Amino acid sequence: MAMELDPSHSPRAFWGKELKRLREEAGLSQDALGRVLFCSGAYVGQLEAAIRNPQEDMSARLDDVLKTGGHFLRVYEMYRKASRYADYFRHAAELQGLALTISEFSPLLVPGLLQTPDYARALFESAQPLRKAAENEEMVAARLARAELLDRENAPMYWAVLDEAVLRRPVGGASVMVRQLKHLADLIRSRKALIQVVPFVAGAHALMDGSICLMTFEDAPPTAYVEGPGTGNLVDEPSLVATYSLAYDLVRAAALSPEASLALIASAAEDYADAANRAVAQE
Repeated sequence: MAMELDPSHSPRAFWGKELKRLREEAGLSQDALGRVLFCSGAYVGQLEAAIRNPQEDMSARLDDVLKTGGHFLRVYEMYRKASRYADYFRHAAELQGLALTISEFSPLLVPGLLQTPDYARALFESAQPLRKAAENEEMVAARLARAELLDRENAPMYWAVLDEAVLRRPVGGASVMVRQLKHLADLIRSRKALIQVVPFVAGAHALMDGSICLMTFEDAPPTAYVEGPGTGNLVDEPSLVATYSLAYDLVRAAALSPEASLALIASAAEDYADAANRAVAQE
């Protein structure tokens, strides 16, 4: 992907810039360095352009080949510590911050950019029940920080399509769902997000088997991010992105209108509120 990341905001981009600077100072072409590292010159170019993620073993090899006294390992450690996201999601998170438009479909969960703290915390706790509370709080903070991009002056146009199952699954309990669904409604009313819901009565649809995030950029081709349990994949191959885009359009066409979706979200919030009130009354 031909896209410039700001080294001052992206440790991965800084690592790549340092690779290019020190390679050129050593008088080596990308192909020449690649031969020494037992990789292609194209791969070196992808590292320099921050398309590929830095790796610890590659950092150590570069320090040895370019005689940098451990510089690349130190920068790699900065990259590792600075990124608060899972390895497979780091690049996708950076790209979301650069996107002009973000279009997401989720079959089961509220997308990360739309989650409340309690909803995110419930997800993290259920994923790894033995994880320390402090680690969960760090992950919640990282997720909320990422969501701040919707508040930017130049925020991307954000469009989410949710399966009705997202509204009906009581993540964290009724009270958590009340706050989460009210947050979705507030985002819609404040025009920070366009959200549609695919109702159960729509039956089968084109994206029942997984979540997807489509991103467009000012100076780079569209990209799709497809995620599964513990893994994620960025796709910029044009034919595949076109296939995902068509599937997204079909799901969007099967969804309720934005107005009807808002009404359904508000109705579901009321149902959870009633359930929470009944639970309190029974205590």
